[in-house]
Parts: sequence; C-alpha cells; structure tokens
Amino acid sequence: MLRGEFPDAGEQAPEELLAAYGTVLAETVETVGVDGVADATGLDRATVEAFASGDIADRTLDEAVAVLSAGPDRPDADALQAEAQDILLMGMTTAVMDVESLASGIDDELEPKEIQQKIEGRYPVTLSEYALLHSHIEGEKR
Repeated sequence: MLRGEFPDAGEQAPEELLAAYGTVLAETVETVGVDGVADATGLDRATVEAFASGDIADRTLDEAVAVLSAGPDRPDADALQAEAQDILLMGMTTAVMDVESLASGIDDELEPKEIQQKIEGRYPVTLSEYALLHSHIEGEKR
C-alpha cells in the first residue's frame, strides 16, 4: 500500500502480502493505540481492533489508509489512497497489462469492469482483493 514498503510484492502469494499489510497496520495501531486511531480516523473501535489483531482480509483499502494516516510521519489518508491506487495503475502500465489480462491472470476472481472500478477508487476494494491485484501486477513486471 505504500511505495517501497513491499518491494517483494510480486514474489509473494496474495495471502503472504495480505499478512505483510496486516503487520504494518497492526504496528500502526500498536504505536498510536486503539483509542488514538479511532479518534483520529472516525473508525469504530471494533474496526480498529480488527486491524490491531490482523483480521484485515475483509477490511477496505479506505479503512486501511485511514489507520495508516494516524501513524506518526505518515501522509494523510487521501495521499495514501492516491498512492495505493497509483501503485496498481502504474504497475499495470509497466507490465503492459489491461484489466482484461489482469482478470485473466487472477483466474477471473474479479471481472474486468469491477477491477477497473476498484483500482480507480469508484468502488470499495477489500485488502484481500488489493493484495491479489498487487501481487499479480508486481509479479508480471519482472
């Protein structure tokens, strides 16, 4: 989700990458505290506790960037959201990949139109979906 934070994303299975995201998010909650993250983000305590415990597969990218933005020395949530989307879009450009080939590459777990809407931020993307897309795109760049 952050440029340079997951340099081996293309070498990891989506589940491994999701776990790596979980570690970074849990560390943020540990640093700031559940109440601190909840106060800073407006997320409810149960959601923040899910991030703290690593139960993030069904959490959204919007929620994740809100949590990250609560951390010290992190950009705001809008900048993090833009960066997360940019990682996928620029990765697709570098790998010379369109949404149809991306859908095919992930065994049609998501439809091309759905992928496009999620990558562009017009539809919520879960962290498990983001990890799936991120892992595949980065793997194709090699």
